[in-house]
Amino acid sequence: MRLALIQTHLPETAGKMLDKTASVTAGRMAALGGGLTVDRRCPHDTRALAACLSAVSAEKDVDLIAVAGASAIVDRGDVIPAAITRAGGRVDHLGMPVDPGNLILLGELAGRVVLGLPGCARSPAINGFDWVLDRLCAGLAVGGADLMAMGVGGLLKDTTARTQPRMAAVTHPSPAAPPRLGALVLAAGLSRRMGGVNKLLLDWRGKPLVAHAVDTVLAAGPAAVAVVIGHQGKAVRAALEGRAIALVENPDPGRGLGSSLKRGLAALPADLDGVIVCLGDMPGLTPRLLSRLIAAFAPLEGRAICLPTFGGRRGNPVLFAARFLPEMMEITGDIGARPVIAAHPDQTCEVAMDALAEGASVLMDVDTPEAAKALLSAGG
Repeated sequence: MRLALIQTHLPETAGKMLDKTASVTAGRMAALGGGLTVDRRCPHDTRALAACLSAVSAEKDVDLIAVAGASAIVDRGDVIPAAITRAGGRVDHLGMPVDPGNLILLGELAGRVVLGLPGCARSPAINGFDWVLDRLCAGLAVGGADLMAMGVGGLLKDTTARTQPRMAAVTHPSPAAPPRLGALVLAAGLSRRMGGVNKLLLDWRGKPLVAHAVDTVLAAGPAAVAVVIGHQGKAVRAALEGRAIALVENPDPGRGLGSSLKRGLAALPADLDGVIVCLGDMPGLTPRLLSRLIAAFAPLEGRAICLPTFGGRRGNPVLFAARFLPEMMEITGDIGARPVIAAHPDQTCEVAMDALAEGASVLMDVDTPEAAKALLSAGG
């Protein structure tokens, strides 16, 4: 069997990760007596990917098409399924009850099977993609019912390919339990660019901006919420009165986001599986945006850092698996957690928010008087 691999990328996507994925995929095909005959890359955009799919489907030396996206496939509105449809193909099935490998797509284009790959397919470790590829390379048809049946009994629960049995390696949470997540809201900044006005206390739609951010986080249902306050802390504390949160004082907010991260993370419970780090000046965020981010979170599948994108640009908030918290506690200065994200590209999942009406809000914070004026005139 001859496989065509298409990888989509965003401006921040590391080229070495794309090269590694191509190498791993070529190895998979070689082990099955086939080959990787086409290796294409294009922007993570519906129109660009549709054009690439059309071109690849017209090539003669292609039996299967696989698409590894820069962002996870969460629903049919995402780039990969939308591009398959735009290119004239169809999406037959989304999802597979197998871990790792559940975010897989099965479709058809020009008489060829098209697979939207889960993030774990970038790794040589066995995952749900291998079981689908094995069948296809053996000439067996694969449909939605086949993908659903593969989950019966936990197909990948403890295969011989695992170097350590999962139940011995992971004791919390149980495989069936949802992740236990906390949230950290950073609200200690000096608002230097606002000309002396504390942006977090600006009234918008009847309450301060910081209250909007905290209420959105609370509505997403985290196990615990910590809010770091500093500049005009007494007034910010009063704006958040009555909410089920832990208020943490940063006595020296001028040292930057790193100092607030350290204090806020230390105030959260130690048994969390991950933490959502939010900014206090993003009033446009909604619980639906946070839920979409949480839905993509799957550390065992390589989605241990989940961040939102809109129009190909990365935004906030960001969800980090607990194993990265010690690194975050060491951050200094005012650059936030960017070094942690940059150090783990293979564990980072970009979750596109373009399909949501409020998706652009992941890029919008209130840092300047102009931004505040635009926000208040639009809905205040």
